[in-house]
Amino acid sequence: MTAKCVMVLGTTSGAGKSWLATALCRYYARQGLKVAPFKAQNMSNNARVVEGGEIGSAQYFQALAANVVPEVRMNPLLLKPERDTHSQAILLGQVNAELTRMPWRERSEAVWPVVAQSLDALMAENDVVVIEGAGSPAEINLSSSDIVNLRVARHAQAHCLLVTDIDRGGAFAHLYGTWALLPEADRGLIRGFVLNKFRGDAALLAPAPQMLQDLTGIPTVATLPMWWQHGLPEEDGVFDERSTSGGSAITLIVAVVVYPRISNLDEFQALKNIPGVRLKWVRSAAELTGADWVILPGSKHTSGDLAWLREQGLDRAVAAHANRGGAVLGICGGLQMLGEALIDLHGIEHAYLGNAPGLGLLPLVTVFEADKTVQRRTACFNDVAGPWSALSGVKVQGYEIHHGQTAQHPAMAAAGDVARALMPDGLAWQNAAGNVLGLYLHGLFEDAAVLQALFGQHGAAQVPTLDAVFEGMADYIERHFEPGVLTGLIEQSVD
Repeated sequence: MTAKCVMVLGTTSGAGKSWLATALCRYYARQGLKVAPFKAQNMSNNARVVEGGEIGSAQYFQALAANVVPEVRMNPLLLKPERDTHSQAILLGQVNAELTRMPWRERSEAVWPVVAQSLDALMAENDVVVIEGAGSPAEINLSSSDIVNLRVARHAQAHCLLVTDIDRGGAFAHLYGTWALLPEADRGLIRGFVLNKFRGDAALLAPAPQMLQDLTGIPTVATLPMWWQHGLPEEDGVFDERSTSGGSAITLIVAVVVYPRISNLDEFQALKNIPGVRLKWVRSAAELTGADWVILPGSKHTSGDLAWLREQGLDRAVAAHANRGGAVLGICGGLQMLGEALIDLHGIEHAYLGNAPGLGLLPLVTVFEADKTVQRRTACFNDVAGPWSALSGVKVQGYEIHHGQTAQHPAMAAAGDVARALMPDGLAWQNAAGNVLGLYLHGLFEDAAVLQALFGQHGAAQVPTLDAVFEGMADYIERHFEPGVLTGLIEQSVD
C-alpha cells in the first residue's frame, strides 16, 4: 500500500496549517480511509507523551482526529525552544544531545534519513497521509537545509494546499509571493489556495481569486470564514483573547502567567468553554488584579522564566495573591517555581541561570536531573484542602514531561514546615493553608472528572469532547471547500 499524500503549506506561521491538517485527518478518516498525520519537524513547546516519547501537540491531536494511536514517527523531529538561539532536539520521541549541540544546517542533513524513513513507513501502512509544513515554503534563506516543506512534498509527491490568514491583510500578495518564490519545478505541487479566517461578504473578494488564478494557474479552492470557537487548542503560542464562555456572568477569573518559554499552553483550552469563567493571559503584575485563580503553567526553561517573572514584578504579585488566601496552581515548571530552590548541578538549564531561589510558596526543593521524565500517568488525589478541596479523591489521567525532581526541603521539614503530599511519587503538593497547589501532571483541565469536580456537571457538560470538535471541523471544511476538491486531492495523479 502506498498512501496518497495531502500536504498543508502556509504563507506564514499561524496561517492555519495545524487546524486545517487536523480537519483533513478527520474528513478522510470518516470516508473509511486509513489516515496518518505527519510533520517532519515541529518547533514548539507544546508536546504530548505517546508511546516511545514525546511529539508536538498538533500531531497528537491530528492522530486522534484520524482515529489512530499517536506515535513518534508522526513527528520525527521536535525542537523545543529554551532561549532565542537554542532548542532541545527530540528525535523519534527522545532527547538527542548530539543533535541539540549540532548547527542548524548540519542537523537537517543528519536528520533527513530518519524523516524520510518515518514518512515512507507511514505511507506504506496507510491510505492517506496528511502532512503539515512549517512556517512558509518560501523562506529562501532556509531552502538549502529544508526538511519540512518542499523536500518533504517532493519526496511524498504530495498534493499541496497553500493556506493564508486573510484576517492579517495582504492575503493575495502572500499567496502570489509565496508561489513566485518557489522553484518553478515545485509550483506544480500546489493544487489550491485556501483563504482562512475570512470576515465579511465573500462576494467582495472578486475578481481577486480569478486574477490570482490567471497569474499562477492555481484556483482558490476554499474561503473559510472566521471561526473562534472551533474547540481545537491554539498552536505556536497564539493566544485567543476571546477567552470567555459567551452568555454567562463572570463568576471566576483565571489568570495564566505567560512567560517567554511557556509550555503546554494547550491544556487550558477547556477553561474557555466553562460558563462564568474568564481566562486571562497575564504578562504583568497589574493584569493579576481581580484574579481568583493564578496559574503558573509549564515552562521549557524554569529558571529563565522565573528570572523573567521577577523582572516583571510578578513574583511579588503572585506572593501577595497567595498571602491574601488567593488560589494558586503551579503545573510542572510552575510547581518548581513555587518551591524554595532550584538546583541544577548538570547544567540542564544552563549554568548561568542554573541555581536559583524559588518563590517560597511551598517548602520544596527541585533538583534537575540529566534524565528526562516523559510518561503518561494516572494518579488519585488524596485529601485536598482549601479552594482545591473538590479534587479530593479524584482520579486524574495526565502526562509528565520534566527534568526536575521535587521533594520536601530538608531543613524546613526538620523545622516543622512540611508540604502536604497529595499524590504518590512527588506528583502533587499543597501548602498548610491549602490555597497553593503544585503538581507535575499536565492535562488537569482535560480530564472530565476534574472538570466535573471543579465546575459541576453543568460546567463540565459545556466542554465539547475532542471527537465532537473533530467532527465539527470536518463538517466545516466539507461545507466551505469547492465541491470535489477534497476527494480530488487523493485521486489526481502528480504531473
